[in-house]
Amino acid sequence: MAGTRDLSAHEQTFDRIREVRDQAIHHARLSRQFAAERRDLMQGLIAQGVSQADIARELGVTRQAIQKMLAC
Repeated sequence: MAGTRDLSAHEQTFDRIREVRDQAIHHARLSRQFAAERRDLMQGLIAQGVSQADIARELGVTRQAIQKMLAC
């Protein structure tokens, strides 16, 4: 094929890029799962009468941060 370069000398680098990409995808999936669990746990607290302000205080974040977490 015209213009094709031999990149075999860079195979280790390409392999590492693939590994890092796969790890990033895996961590993104885990992050979504943890965000959903966090939201469910907070909704459970709210259903039991705990306020967003109380949750925020316990977690050391703002009430606005709690609202964002609940929206995800």
